[in-house]
Amino acid sequence: MTSSWGDRPGLDAEPAEVAEVAEAAEAADAAEVVQVAEAAEPGRWAALWERATLSGRTGLDVRSRREALGRVLNELREDNLGDRAAAMTYYAVLSLVPALLVFIAVLGEIGPSATDLLIRDVHHLAPGPARDLLTHALTHLQRQHVAAGTVGLLTMLWSASGYTAAFIRAMNAVYDVPEGRPLTFLLPLRLGLTVLVLVLMAVFAALAVLSGRLAGRVGTDLGAGHTTTAVWQWGKWPLALALLSLLFALLYWAAPNARQRFRWGTLGGLVAVVVWVVASVGFEVYAAHFASYDRVYGSLGAVITFLVWLWLSNLAILLGAEINAELDRQRAIADGHPAGQEPYMPLRSAHKLHSDAL
Repeated sequence: MTSSWGDRPGLDAEPAEVAEVAEAAEAADAAEVVQVAEAAEPGRWAALWERATLSGRTGLDVRSRREALGRVLNELREDNLGDRAAAMTYYAVLSLVPALLVFIAVLGEIGPSATDLLIRDVHHLAPGPARDLLTHALTHLQRQHVAAGTVGLLTMLWSASGYTAAFIRAMNAVYDVPEGRPLTFLLPLRLGLTVLVLVLMAVFAALAVLSGRLAGRVGTDLGAGHTTTAVWQWGKWPLALALLSLLFALLYWAAPNARQRFRWGTLGGLVAVVVWVVASVGFEVYAAHFASYDRVYGSLGAVITFLVWLWLSNLAILLGAEINAELDRQRAIADGHPAGQEPYMPLRSAHKLHSDAL
């Protein structure tokens, strides 16, 4: 998109002024780089970065993309993303029951049939071990007639947000940025992202389960013909995957303390979706035909299988984030940022860093 940059704030910087900041930053460590940049007028630095990233220089040639992607596996190891995926798996398990309670409590206000649809969604979407555990948990909670007021829902939502907090920490590691946002910002962000995940996953499940007789009944109610219903049977899957890609894009954009523009349809998001689907299908085949979890772990075999699947899913999400981060690093290098200097992207906030330095 072509635009005029002359009227942007902060772009009246003299070359000598910019060079002075760059020279000071070259000799600084990561924390000092942040302080130097913030001291040189945050609006000016942000506008200069926006000019670099939103102009025609955002496009990378084949060689630059190859360099960026070549660093991904090494960064995956240096950022300890395998361990961070394990931590996210731990918090996902702790968040599972509160998240399901929120679903049951909200759906209970609609009617028992809505909860039945959710159970059917899980049965269609989840791989074998996850399917059994989740449907059993949902059925049990449904029979308990879970009801919750506003305080109860907020409490359960807070418990479910533990996973989101772990993801935010992992994203800061991926982008090699410190956490400078104050708690007054982080807590609403944590809860907001949790609600976003729950809502979009519910829509994703509804899209996936809207098939067969149910799709025909809805089509009849809406006055749609047989052809439209048949097209929906196939077209819903690209739509569901696009929704999942949107979820990843929103999480990748909002979670790290790195200022970036929102992008839907990034290479990292696409890779995350594809790897997650392939890993889920492949792991189900492996667990069903080759693994011996039941023989080794006995009655805990299904739980262990479920945990491994969760870990693979979280690793796929972080892999996509790492790909996006390295492409962003390559763009910064192309615009003159020193290759080995971190952070390579401006921070959303350095408030906490300044407070800790006092």
